Amino acid sequence: MPARRLSADETALWRRVVADVLPLRPSEMPAAPEPVPPPSQTPVPPRLPVRQPAPALPARPAARTANTLDASWDRRLARGMAAPDRIIDLHGHTLASAHLLLEEALGRAVAAGDRLVVIVAGKDRPGPGRGAIRREVGHWLAASRFASRIAAIRAAHPRHGGAGAFYVVLRRS
Repeated sequence: MPARRLSADETALWRRVVADVLPLRPSEMPAAPEPVPPPSQTPVPPRLPVRQPAPALPARPAARTANTLDASWDRRLARGMAAPDRIIDLHGHTLASAHLLLEEALGRAVAAGDRLVVIVAGKDRPGPGRGAIRREVGHWLAASRFASRIAAIRAAHPRHGGAGAFYVVLRRS
């Protein structure tokens, strides 16, 4: 991107700022910038970039089956009164090992006939590498071989992990 030239007002202000500044090396002092003549016509506002729509992500099981639970299930989950059959803790794993652990643990839960699974993935936090597992779990569940067995996904009660966890309700066989 080419450098923008200073207007006459900006040049005058710059000269006032540097008037009493002494350079460390007088031989390397830059020349004062040249003022830009005022535009002869009204300026055209800059065009904003057009945002392209994000690529479609696979549908999450919670979005596909959000209304498959009856009201008593939703109340019990919201109050933290449902006892989880299995807890899958993904803390301390890399994305690859967390994905593998999730697949294996879901397979064991389905085989055992578990109904309520708590997945502890940590909070979604800003920053590089922070919250990456939590952001991916929904995609992993949607693409899982057990996606058809998932009845609902709900936010976990603080007693079961709060913002760092969620419930996965599995369908009966």
